[in-house]
Amino acid sequence: MTPVLSLRGVGVDVAVDGGVRTILDQVDWSVGSGERWVVLGPNGSGKTTLLRVAGLWLHPSRGEVEVLDEVLGHVDVRRHRRRIGFVSAAMGDLLRSAIPVVDAVMAAANGALETWWHEYGAGDRTAALAVLERTGAAHVADQPFGTLSSGEQQRVLLARALLTDPGLLLLDEPMAGLDLGGREGLVQTLGGLAASPDTPPTVLVTHHVEEVPPGFTHALLVSDAHVVRAGLLEQVLTAEHLSDTFGLALHLGRDGDRWWSRADHR
Repeated sequence: MTPVLSLRGVGVDVAVDGGVRTILDQVDWSVGSGERWVVLGPNGSGKTTLLRVAGLWLHPSRGEVEVLDEVLGHVDVRRHRRRIGFVSAAMGDLLRSAIPVVDAVMAAANGALETWWHEYGAGDRTAALAVLERTGAAHVADQPFGTLSSGEQQRVLLARALLTDPGLLLLDEPMAGLDLGGREGLVQTLGGLAASPDTPPTVLVTHHVEEVPPGFTHALLVSDAHVVRAGLLEQVLTAEHLSDTFGLALHLGRDGDRWWSRADHR
């Protein structure tokens, strides 16, 4: 089957202080139908850049990017991005604090931040409420977005991303900054989504193995702009591979369907 996402020889360079810094280099990676990927790596390793390339928000300096059967550079990215669900903290910052949650979700049908510029009916509200129910946020549907906890806001952003029935779902550190309850609730929600055949292929970026939801199938380890390992979760997520990725000796364990890691201080 044709991958829903394929990166071939992808590299990203940026100008820094009169020179050039390589953010990604020679990345070969593909995501297939039904797969749930977690991308792990230290700060500055290129994870978010990788997701921006996959979401068609950043054109690489070299290499080829194919998403949902279209090649970057040969497709109208403004149109094609609507087929990609993208969740990031930056999106939450763009939403007006006073906007009702259900309106914020409905607006996603038109790629908008407000409902002012398009007409919406009862069916649109029903669809928004259904996807909020799916992400565990239906109880805040009529509340202003700005009054929600960080965890609730992430659930709303996830609902926005799912509203349009995307062919690919990209999640950029959705657990960052959440307290323990918020993190565990979101991990549980993502685990439920991972188990559903209605959920599109998913890529989750995080720093912590504790945030890998149950049901995720594959892992990509990134360090210093390069892919360290990629493949089935159980084969890639080992103490040896994780230690190589983060540059320190790590213990890695599993308790049921959840992972944990800590440094080896011996």
